Amino acid sequence: MRSVRLLPAVLGLVTALTLTATACGPTETPADGKPADGASSSAPAADGGGDSGADLTEDLADKLKKHGVDLDEWKQGEWKNWDKDTWLREAEDFVNPVIEGLWDTPRMQSAKSPDQTITAQAGAGGTDPTPRPVRAQREKTPYHNYAAPVGKIFFDAPEGHMVCSGTIVKDPRRPGKSNLVWTAGHCVHAGKQGGWYRNIAFVPAFNDLGKSPAALQNAQPHEVYPYGQFWADWAVTSGEWINAGGTNQAWPYDYAVLHVQPERGSKSLEETVGAALPVDFSAPTAAQAGTMGAWGYPGAPPYNGMIMHKCLDRPTRLTTAPATPTMYRIGCTMTAGSSGGGWFRVLPNGKTALVSNTSIGPAGSNGWLAGPQLGRGAKAVHEMVSKKFAR
Repeated sequence: MRSVRLLPAVLGLVTALTLTATACGPTETPADGKPADGASSSAPAADGGGDSGADLTEDLADKLKKHGVDLDEWKQGEWKNWDKDTWLREAEDFVNPVIEGLWDTPRMQSAKSPDQTITAQAGAGGTDPTPRPVRAQREKTPYHNYAAPVGKIFFDAPEGHMVCSGTIVKDPRRPGKSNLVWTAGHCVHAGKQGGWYRNIAFVPAFNDLGKSPAALQNAQPHEVYPYGQFWADWAVTSGEWINAGGTNQAWPYDYAVLHVQPERGSKSLEETVGAALPVDFSAPTAAQAGTMGAWGYPGAPPYNGMIMHKCLDRPTRLTTAPATPTMYRIGCTMTAGSSGGGWFRVLPNGKTALVSNTSIGPAGSNGWLAGPQLGRGAKAVHEMVSKKFAR
């Protein structure tokens, strides 16, 4: 068994956040086996029961047919139709069929970063003064030794190929075999202006050796995605994000959980990677939370989206709209692309847990990041996904 560390460094202080791995070593090549060809799109089962692979494929085909789309046609390019009249947006309408080989290295490198920014007034009600910028530090390589639960999320939107960050989190109903990924709501759903994004895939420890974009041109597949690719077969975000996402009222609810399946093979995400983090739903106040670390793949200048970075700071408060929950805010120079990346803290019991995710940054600069407090609503989202795939 190996130990996985998240090693943040700031102000000359190095703090080790130790994560216990649940499997030994990374895969050298993507997982072997036949590609999965089905995806789940049914509403969460009331009894928490799971579905068989055949049922999932049939359910997906029925879901698409209901909306006038043939499954084969979808895989052959019908997914590129972003007509708002047919764009699936409701919670129960998520569909994401696996298209084997779609996310090759050139397509990954061409993915853009969603630019989620907000103008905040320092000193406004529930908002503390703007924190000093904390310079993002490159994560040590290979990433699977230092930040194994962290990875990149790729998806297609009307604007083109897009990218966010995500974190493998534990599934209470599948201990040691989680297939859950935590990210931001705006990385999976367009919110008020649209519906579910498409071709959503998670790549843990993307660019494991931290190669430059030029060097990646000739990299082997296992250097780009050392554990393979995991496609979302179900996604849940907050109702607030679906209904009002993209407005100041929705940012405190900008979180989502993906359930994923391997593009090839059958081993769970946690078994494959060897690590997953618990989620802290206690929603401590900024003053009580202690130091937090944020991880992700910033893509907007001066970053290129290929290198994992991290920031470490004590959070302050940010309120984006009247009568909305307070968000956490830390000083951090990471830019768009780090959206959805996990924020971690050490709990009183000494364990490291995910406590938030990157949601927004400031318009016109890159000195801070903000993320939602994860309370009852976030826990309900996590539980909904866990129960649906319980075995």
